[in-house]
Amino acid sequence: MRTLRQLLLASMALVAMTSIHAATPAYPILSNALQAIVSDPAKPLSSLSALVIRDGQVVFEGHYGQRVVAGGNANNGFAADHDTLYRMASISKLVTTIGVMRLVDAGQLDLDADIGQYLGYRVRNPHFAGTPITTRLLLSHTSSLRDDGGYYFPLDTPLRNVLQAGSTSEGNSATWAATTVQADRSPGHYFTYCNLNFGIVGTVIEAITQQRFDLYMQKSVLRPLGITGGFTPETLTPTDINHVAVLYRKARNEIWDPNGPWVPQVDDYQGKPPSARSGLDQYMPGTNATGFGPQGGLRISVAGLGTIMQMLMNEGTLNGVRILSPKSVAAMLQHQWRKHPTHDNGDTLGGQFHAWGLGMQRFVDVSGPSTGDRLVAHGGLTGVGHLGFAYGLESGFIFDPRTHNGVIYAVGGVAANPEMNKGKYSAFPLWEERILDALWRTVATDIKVGD
Repeated sequence: MRTLRQLLLASMALVAMTSIHAATPAYPILSNALQAIVSDPAKPLSSLSALVIRDGQVVFEGHYGQRVVAGGNANNGFAADHDTLYRMASISKLVTTIGVMRLVDAGQLDLDADIGQYLGYRVRNPHFAGTPITTRLLLSHTSSLRDDGGYYFPLDTPLRNVLQAGSTSEGNSATWAATTVQADRSPGHYFTYCNLNFGIVGTVIEAITQQRFDLYMQKSVLRPLGITGGFTPETLTPTDINHVAVLYRKARNEIWDPNGPWVPQVDDYQGKPPSARSGLDQYMPGTNATGFGPQGGLRISVAGLGTIMQMLMNEGTLNGVRILSPKSVAAMLQHQWRKHPTHDNGDTLGGQFHAWGLGMQRFVDVSGPSTGDRLVAHGGLTGVGHLGFAYGLESGFIFDPRTHNGVIYAVGGVAANPEMNKGKYSAFPLWEERILDALWRTVATDIKVGD
């Protein structure tokens, strides 16, 4: 166990790299705890941004470490701050779902309609050809699609070729699940977390709106809420690019070295906007939106996600701007799938997933060594939201719709292999357990950080 003196020294070492945007005099213990997590000598993090909402209001925002590490050394570079944009990975799916529900509110999309009527071609699992694939099934990961055949395809690859049986796509045979002796994997019956679902959702949005997915999301979700960021580098301004966090791991060729340098994984723009991708000008909306980030490409700050969380807490409106109807927010929160206690009706992905809504995980407080979705060490908390994990980033967006309490965090890079550092009471890595526990205890009146 680390001594108080060690924790204080670790915290002091990060003072020069730390930015606290919000006035948080009531939470010095939380701030020190987060600093200590980032500067842990054995398992440091390159950066961490975190935000806490209590009773619907932001009460804490803190930033630690560096969004850009210079020369692989954590003592040089650019500090994470209020404006830092992280590639939030799968939290993007939750925001994509808001874009979907805007079309539902406008009467342009029916969650239970065959998506073929929007895409213009038949979409069926060849093993269950009589069952239509709907947007509801895609958003709840019960479509029977899998990622085994890929989920990100070149812009000039029609998604139709990936989805239709008998196509020339190499991934087609691995794209659809078939029922086994152990479980019914037909559409609507089995949960399999699948990125491809959201590439298809983005393509459905494009087919309806005739807009590129990333541009539609800017226009319909981000800008109305005054949020900086975007789903693709093409939608970011030069100022935005300067604020993007590089994502890091201390690993080369899958060999981890916690004492080695920080190795950039993605978004290492070095202050220069990326060149336009080949084929972007010729792209036809509604053919293949996987390249525009609906499954994981959103660059956004924790403050921007906080705005989205407050909007959802307030049943779809914020500061006089209505984004969603209360009915659509309620639909996102409702159970669409629950893990059955006795028979196999879904893949929990190592124990992380036990219930799902529309584009949202439901955290139900399942716990065990290295398994479960428990949010605090002592248990007792439930919520809704989404997690992100990719290229060294780990992120979370979780709130309780009843209390209007919530937490958001983004880790820009990890030094130790998450697979070898599983949690004590959940499927989260050890450092993510510590972050979640510290943040949630800030909004709990009956416990303190360190209990």
